[in-house]
Amino acid sequence: MTDQQPVNEPTRRRQFLGRLPLPERTYIADALRTETVGGVLLLIAAVVALIWANVWPAAYESVLDYTIGPSTPLHLDLSLGSWAKDGLLTIFFFVAGIELKREFVAGELRSPSAAMLPVIAAVCGVALPAIIFALANSGSGGHPGGWAIPTATDIAFALGVLAVVGTHLPSALRAFLLTLAVVDDLIAILIIAVFYSSGIKFWALGLAFAGLVLFWFLHRRGVHGWYLFVPLAFVIWALMHESGVHATVAGVAMGLILRCHRVGDEKYSPGEHIEHLVRPLSAGFAVPVFALFAAGVAISGPALADVFTQATPLGIVLGLLVGKTVGIFGGTWLAARFTRAELNPQLKWADMFAVSVLAGIGFTVSLLISELAFPDDADLADLSKAAVLVGSLLCALVATVLLKLRNRHYRELCEEEDRDVDGDGIPDVYQQDDPAWQARVAEAARRSAESGPGGTGPGPGSGPAR
Repeated sequence: MTDQQPVNEPTRRRQFLGRLPLPERTYIADALRTETVGGVLLLIAAVVALIWANVWPAAYESVLDYTIGPSTPLHLDLSLGSWAKDGLLTIFFFVAGIELKREFVAGELRSPSAAMLPVIAAVCGVALPAIIFALANSGSGGHPGGWAIPTATDIAFALGVLAVVGTHLPSALRAFLLTLAVVDDLIAILIIAVFYSSGIKFWALGLAFAGLVLFWFLHRRGVHGWYLFVPLAFVIWALMHESGVHATVAGVAMGLILRCHRVGDEKYSPGEHIEHLVRPLSAGFAVPVFALFAAGVAISGPALADVFTQATPLGIVLGLLVGKTVGIFGGTWLAARFTRAELNPQLKWADMFAVSVLAGIGFTVSLLISELAFPDDADLADLSKAAVLVGSLLCALVATVLLKLRNRHYRELCEEEDRDVDGDGIPDVYQQDDPAWQARVAEAARRSAESGPGGTGPGPGSGPAR
């Protein structure tokens, strides 16, 4: 063994949840800022839906069932509820598709070793809730068809809770939460496409695929213009809707087609640019409106009692609160225990447990699957939605308590991560090995010492106040 190949090299452990590269940190911060605002709007929409459905139920149902759209061979004369479920959510899944593509080419999923942790955590966080639901519904009165309802994490709702609580999560934990949700969305998309599509019309599916090929060809040829791509996207969506495959799959497919790596002197790739334009529409309008039409369920004493006494809703609540938490935390611990990954020493396993509970908040996709799982039983679908709301609320409350207990520790980490002594706009943690930065800090300290305690000369704090 030579000096260039040390003996301990094969056993070197890789730190996970460590400091992100600065470009990735900036992207995560921008993305989560939009999702946080969207999460607050989502909370508001859910509360409005519950009040509307319980105080004026007839008005709510009449608006929900109001039909609009052309009666064409593609059957686009849909209720407002269906437009929200099949149409607006396609925008949400389009953004999810771009996120997936970006994670695969430039984010945490581009490296197999870095992707291992969120992928294992997400898979365990999907499998265990499904198992718990199946066990709860294994008896004669159970409905095993709803096994996928408690498997999804709602990143916007989770970040909305963070915004209300005011917790300072380090960027690495936020990146883990976002990447986990992206992988979770991919699994949810596959579940919807495979298990909740029926009556496939292959002619429509074939035409939708041809439209996707045209979309890809135009994009790769550098053709620009929303006036071309938006109508084409609508035709692809309508064909996918008619095919029997859930229409949101069209949004994911188009998002995955976009190029998300930069070429030449591009400041942003086309995927990043389009995501920047569409994400506010998704988080600020599409998802809240869907919640307004999906979260309106009757809440009463007997209905809440049914949530905790009937097999289907109880399986959903336990799946979200217990299954997601134990699955994500357990999968993360196993990945750290049996791979070369080790936890960032600044973080504790208590931090991971709090984030795992937070990831148990399932809303948008869980509400969607509730409708897809029980299309012929509106009462059971509403009871499942009520269970999603209850389970998500319990996760939010428990996560709030746990995060509050760690809030001071998070704040100290964030302050250290954001500190910019020389005021150049780049956090110091990214410059500590730069001799030029060290010289600037030393000069600032010297001038501060010369000015004295009451002097007016610039000191190390001449940058933004911390």
